[in-house]
Amino acid sequence: MVANIRYEDIVKAPKALLHDHLDGGLRPATIVELAAEVGHQLPATDPEELGRWFVAAADSGSLERYLETFAHTVAVMQTAPALRRVARECALDLALDGVVYAEVRFAPEQHLERDLTLDEVVEAVLAGFAEGSAEAAAAGKPIRVGTLLTAMRHAARSQEIAELAVRHRDAGVVGFDIAGAEAGFPPTRHLDAFEYLQRENFHFTIHAGEAFGLPSIWQAIQWCGADRLGHGVRIVDDISTEGPDPVLGRLAAYVRDKRIPLELCPSSNVQTGAAPSIIEHPIGLLRDLRFRVTVNTDNRLMSGTSMSREMALLVDAFDYGWAELRWFTINAMKSAFIPFDERLKIIDEVIKPAYEPLLRD
Repeated sequence: MVANIRYEDIVKAPKALLHDHLDGGLRPATIVELAAEVGHQLPATDPEELGRWFVAAADSGSLERYLETFAHTVAVMQTAPALRRVARECALDLALDGVVYAEVRFAPEQHLERDLTLDEVVEAVLAGFAEGSAEAAAAGKPIRVGTLLTAMRHAARSQEIAELAVRHRDAGVVGFDIAGAEAGFPPTRHLDAFEYLQRENFHFTIHAGEAFGLPSIWQAIQWCGADRLGHGVRIVDDISTEGPDPVLGRLAAYVRDKRIPLELCPSSNVQTGAAPSIIEHPIGLLRDLRFRVTVNTDNRLMSGTSMSREMALLVDAFDYGWAELRWFTINAMKSAFIPFDERLKIIDEVIKPAYEPLLRD
């Protein structure tokens, strides 16, 4: 890490997070307690050992193996009290890490095993976020949490989840997403849902360009109309670096020209094989080419990470300073799914004032 940037200062600096999964960020101790309540068998019952297991199991280079770890977290998130607790702790953990704005996503259809309705699932999570945000503010760590509702791309409930998201748009749901294994499940399978969301003037992002390449990105943008790309890291497949200067293909140029935000998740991308290492992660090239790059955590439990850790890794790998960290943060805030004036207020009243003295150091 460059000499003038300390990790503890990164923690204190305001950060904005657009791509974080609720079921990928549980505290290991909470999983142990909730599993005991419902009789779910875990690979380890010591919280520290369990936390190490999640990181090791996810560190396989395979998106499919990575996704298997969620069987344990989802299993303990099947009641309203459990969902509320997990959401409350999520807001608190993010706030303690200096995150001032976060969009946290989850798939309501995965939390119906104990007879909750879709609306009850959403209401429990929103209540937890509100509770955690209030506690964080009282502790001097204000955070705003927006919620994205995710439909699973291998299932057939995307229209139902899209309608659910719109139904709760005034209660804290700010957007929609599809997630899950990309190969064999193109975003165009859910075209009806995306067309409905556009008619409702509602925002959505699509997991694309992580495990699958340019066709997934192209479909997400040109067929489905995604506002942002969840990961989108494989857009580098359309950038030639063989000559003295990078040459953008038509799709990469379109993404950059349209300022379509890329929700890059460095540690997660390395775990799933989308990038060979942090120092070889395309975020360096994409930042140099001035794509709308944002830095995200994806799954804090599985990657053993936080927003501060992701920023610190980039400082180490690319020798970034406060100017670059501020740029990533403002990019994310510009790309958030809340109204423009509310985004601008956080940028002008929270982010910029906090970075001014850091930039002078």
